Amino acid sequence: MTTDDKPVEPVLVPCEVCLKEVPAGEATVPEAAEYFAYFCGLDCYEKWKRQDESAGQLMEMPHP
Repeated sequence: MTTDDKPVEPVLVPCEVCLKEVPAGEATVPEAAEYFAYFCGLDCYEKWKRQDESAGQLMEMPHP
């Protein structure tokens, strides 16, 4: 039996913060309620998380 062993190209996903493309298997993937967010590493994940928390605090502030 003959097989064509061709290398499989990895699936690349963009980091949510810096948009760097990383292999899906190596990306940090915290699951949100309705979507997946991909990050190239913990630094970008922490930056995204801080931005998300800041946005939530702004939405909770009462308007004068």
